[in-house]
Amino acid sequence: MPHPPFVISIQSQVVFGHVGNSAAVFPMQAAGLEVAAIPTVVFSNTPDYPTLRGQALPAAFFADLLRGAQERGLPERADFLLTGYIGSVEVARQTAAFIAQAKADNPDLFYLCDPVLGDSGPGLYVPEAIADVMRDLLLPLADLATPNPFELAWLTGQPFTTLEALEHARHALGMGSDARLVVTGCALEDTADGHIESIILGPEPSSRHPVRKLPIALPGTGDLFAALIIAGLGHDLSLAQAVEQAQQLVAMALSHAKTLGAGEIVLSNPEFRKALLTLSQDR
Repeated sequence: MPHPPFVISIQSQVVFGHVGNSAAVFPMQAAGLEVAAIPTVVFSNTPDYPTLRGQALPAAFFADLLRGAQERGLPERADFLLTGYIGSVEVARQTAAFIAQAKADNPDLFYLCDPVLGDSGPGLYVPEAIADVMRDLLLPLADLATPNPFELAWLTGQPFTTLEALEHARHALGMGSDARLVVTGCALEDTADGHIESIILGPEPSSRHPVRKLPIALPGTGDLFAALIIAGLGHDLSLAQAVEQAQQLVAMALSHAKTLGAGEIVLSNPEFRKALLTLSQDR
């Protein structure tokens, strides 16, 4: 019996709601992946509520967790490494050092960097110093990154409304020549009305993957999307297939949340869970 794909997921954790690892771990596990979740922050909830409790992990505590992961040989075992929201500069730097060492010890390790920095509504919602570490230390290590349009424009200083401008922004990002980019939630000049696109950019020709734009925006959507891409890649789907599957599953989760009137992504939809279990059974 083959071992399931193994993922190290380094991102936020909340007591209530679904963002960061609280959005990513369950879908990956339900899809048949093994996940080691390392929190960067532990909050009571997302920042959309009147109060927010908890904190970024102290640097020494976070370093101890990374050391424990190394002592258990997790970087050598891992097939994938995923990072998302990071709450302090020290933790961001420690994460970059951990990934650099992990990739040196395990050259086959696939690193997906979701550079969680902000969005078009709220703007930048991490300190610029953290965003700088993501741009200068984390993204150059990544095999794949999944920024939204705001994040890509901030990271490169190049806003874009066309595919050609998007290609220029990709080259300005400073990732490796073989690295790929999935820019999520794009609405370019020629995007069909009522739709948004995920656009894959890399050494090969770009590909565009439009979906109907849903009238709902919830925290954690990008975190869920990145985790579902990993789930697809873990089952040997091509990147394009993994992106389209992730789009379908995210739309399912958002639609169910809208039906319930929920202010959070809902992961308990039976059809959503069934689709994830089908992935697991196909392996």
